[in-house]
Amino acid sequence: MLFQYFWTFCLRILVFLSIPLLYESLNIFKSPLDSLERKYGSFSEDLRLQMVQEAKKMFYFGYDNYMIHAFPLDELNPILCSGRGPDYDNPSNININDILGDYCLTLVDSLDTLAIIGNVTAFQEAVTEVVRTVNFDKDNVVQVFEVNIRIIGALLSAHLLMMDPKQPFGDLKPSWYDGELLHLAHDLASRLLPAFELSPTGIPFPRVNLRRGLPPHSVSETCTAGAGSLVLEFGLLSRLLGDPVYEGYARRANKVLWNSRSKSTGLLGNVIDSKSGEWLGRLSGLGAGLDSFYEYLLKSYIMFGEPDDYKMFSEAYNTIKMYMRRGRPHCNKGSGDHPLYVNVDMLSGAVHTSWIDSLQAAFAGIQVLHGDVEEAICVHALYYALWKVYGVLPERWDWQRLSADVAFYPLRPELVESTYLLYQATKSPFYLHVGREILESLNNYTRTKCGYATVHSVVDKSLEDRMESFFLSETCKYLYLLFDKDNYVNKNFGRFVFSTEGHLFPIDAVFRNKIWQNGGGPNVDYVTNATCEAVDAERTYFLPIKSRYLVQISKTLGLQEY
Repeated sequence: MLFQYFWTFCLRILVFLSIPLLYESLNIFKSPLDSLERKYGSFSEDLRLQMVQEAKKMFYFGYDNYMIHAFPLDELNPILCSGRGPDYDNPSNININDILGDYCLTLVDSLDTLAIIGNVTAFQEAVTEVVRTVNFDKDNVVQVFEVNIRIIGALLSAHLLMMDPKQPFGDLKPSWYDGELLHLAHDLASRLLPAFELSPTGIPFPRVNLRRGLPPHSVSETCTAGAGSLVLEFGLLSRLLGDPVYEGYARRANKVLWNSRSKSTGLLGNVIDSKSGEWLGRLSGLGAGLDSFYEYLLKSYIMFGEPDDYKMFSEAYNTIKMYMRRGRPHCNKGSGDHPLYVNVDMLSGAVHTSWIDSLQAAFAGIQVLHGDVEEAICVHALYYALWKVYGVLPERWDWQRLSADVAFYPLRPELVESTYLLYQATKSPFYLHVGREILESLNNYTRTKCGYATVHSVVDKSLEDRMESFFLSETCKYLYLLFDKDNYVNKNFGRFVFSTEGHLFPIDAVFRNKIWQNGGGPNVDYVTNATCEAVDAERTYFLPIKSRYLVQISKTLGLQEY
């Protein structure tokens, strides 16, 4: 079968052996453990169970305060203990209005986290509130991408979890439920269609008015990720409804973007004009503006089994490594600088900027899903070191000046996500320690009277009064799953896909079929024995990256110690 379907998340890459067996079967511990191996080499069961509770408390502190102080508004202001909705006084404030549309955003975005944590009562109450309160007939201009990943993705995930006949998270489905969340997702997606229908290129306009369609004099400048990260949610919606329209528009956008890549390098830019199809931004990288485009090529293949998705991803991945990767050739052997993926010019492949951004921390997770675990280990190690330098992760970091280029941290989940996925792939206790440090830093620096706040400056730890919805839908979710090893998701890890907003979608044969076509879709069976390139045994047990390379990173960044 094609490519042996890497989408089993490499669960068979590594087998975590006990320490006594290591001494008997491996001849690698002749010398005493160094300080880093001693620090990261074990994680007690009592501590793991404690961290499960700490992660759960973190989620509930944010969620409960939102419901008390902010609901039905979209977000919580955790310092003033109040709610936040669209900025009607300043329609041009896209930092707020692209995301907030007066649709109970944080509640909707949190639905599947409640299910995964196992709180059936709170989940059912939340579903009831969503059905009773949420209405998309609003005269608000919102961003297509954000509404899709946060709202449509959340509604579809919660619907699928309720309709699962196995009910692995408990009896989630209220007795009265009759597909209301699916209907809401359908209604919202239909309101986004003018962005596609009125585009002369097939690349969607970035914003729509939920009531009136495409706003007059609409801006046509859109980022690659925004236009090309719709296929997972739109594809699921189409296959649940039996209506090809939504998936068709999403796939058309992806194809147009893909065919617009540079003929000389194969790279894509970060900003494109949806009217003309011309590139407005030539930066090519792995962070903001491009990140989830690559992510969704791979995850769409995992979910739907469409060979073209993986073909595009594989070609893009090889091009990325050819032009963006710097440093020594191998993560865990040889000499040279620590591996780094830089931003380059899409036409020439030359270095474009000297900064990387925090969204790029998610790329290690994509590499895990692709089977390139060795490379993922090194990408993650750099961002973990940056977290240790600042206590949180700066939005941008300049690798020439070795300083924060953009200093705020809005509670982003990308490093936590990659930490979780790498733990699932390696079972190394190193990643449990990383998760514990992240959780403790969030409590130390971002917790307020009524929730968790954005860090205005990673340097002085000053705060901004905003808790974005992804903190509950992603950051808290991944922290909880990292420590809850017995969770159904972790016991059946290869049977789920997380969206770019952290929403849980079950991999199901039914989604391999396009019911509007005779004969269905690709004939792809669920694969349980796929293998990925193995990580050397000597680093499976204590440190996934060798101590000397951690020391190298710490010296480069000015860390006193790990």
